[in-house]
Parts: sequence; C-alpha cells; structure tokens
Amino acid sequence: MTPEENKELVRRDPEEIWSEGNVDVVDEIYAEDFVLHDPSSPDGTRGREEYREYVAAYRDAFPDADYAVEELVAEGDAVAMRYTARGTHEGELMGIEPTGEEVTVTGMELYHVDDGKITEMWTNYDALGVFRQLGVVPSADELAEQEDD
Repeated sequence: MTPEENKELVRRDPEEIWSEGNVDVVDEIYAEDFVLHDPSSPDGTRGREEYREYVAAYRDAFPDADYAVEELVAEGDAVAMRYTARGTHEGELMGIEPTGEEVTVTGMELYHVDDGKITEMWTNYDALGVFRQLGVVPSADELAEQEDD
C-alpha cells in the first residue's frame, strides 16, 4: 500500500471505531496478531479481541466520544496521527465512577501497517489531563493552595 492508502486505513480507527463505535471495523483494518502499546495499560493489548475490549472500556465510559484527526503523516509502513478527542464521562473508567464531566484530550499515535492491516500501534495521550478534568487529580494550583493551608 502507498503511504496515502495507509493514512486512509489508519483514519478509519478514530473515525469509525472510536467516534462511531463500530467495533466490527476492527476485523477489517487490524491484523489478528495486532499489538497496542499504551502506557496506561502496562500489560499491553494483543489481538483484535483485546483491542475491542479496550475500545469498549473507553466507549462505555465516554459513550459520546468524538475523535477529530488533526494531522496524519505517513512514510513507508508508518503512519503518525495527532488527534483531539472529546466526550462526557458517563460510565466507570479505571475504577472512577461517572462524574458527568465533559473531557477534552489530545494525543498522538504511531501505527505500522503491513499488507493492508494495522499490525502495531503506540499511543500516548494526556491521561493526567483527563484525570484533572474528571476532578480526581488536583491541578498544580490546587496543590499549592493545599500547601498554604
């Protein structure tokens, strides 16, 4: 596949799987032995079924999730993506009960594509910012105020 075709394949992940919630697309665009590297999931995610479960956990927590692809860059089999995601915290996330808070998060991902399928992804997003927006981690200003008390 060309770099442009790889970009269009990768774009389907945030748009169809994450924003639309169409997890059937996982079988179309991910290799069976796909590996996800995510610092918030230290054990890693391997295979299509685990990726569907990973997506479901976040979509259950943020059922109105909407991802905007800000930029895609491709070279060879690699595609880099910068995105902004928004959603309302309406379900449990990592043991955090729903807060009803609207959250905006930015992130970047690096994908590898082989024979028309995504084989590997590294993701890094502002998890600390999400926890701050949910009110479970104090901001630097709030910490400074606590020290002054």
